[in-house]
Amino acid sequence: MSATFAALSDPTRRAILARLAAGERSVTELAAPFEMSLPAISKHLKVLERAGLIARGREAQWRPCRLAAGPLKDASDFLERYRRFWEESFDRLDDYLRELKETEAKTMEKTKNGRTK
Repeated sequence: MSATFAALSDPTRRAILARLAAGERSVTELAAPFEMSLPAISKHLKVLERAGLIARGREAQWRPCRLAAGPLKDASDFLERYRRFWEESFDRLDDYLRELKETEAKTMEKTKNGRTK
């Protein structure tokens, strides 16, 4: 999973994965939107391949790249545990703030009633 997160830390690699989510692409097609050389794109692809996030096929001269989403599922499952933690923390904070607001409203009402007598 460390290789997955390391690979995902780069915006170019994330953009490449997004393009591959739409279907197989050649290295040239993957490189088209980026202002970098083919060797630089190839280095990004090697990082993604080592992380198991892409696979390369071979069809004659064409070596299409395709998304291998398995490691993304593992990363998603890992992050899901922390998402639940934060949701529960925010729910507790929401309850506390609601109680605080109700207490403040009651105090204001008592103060208001005390002044009118």
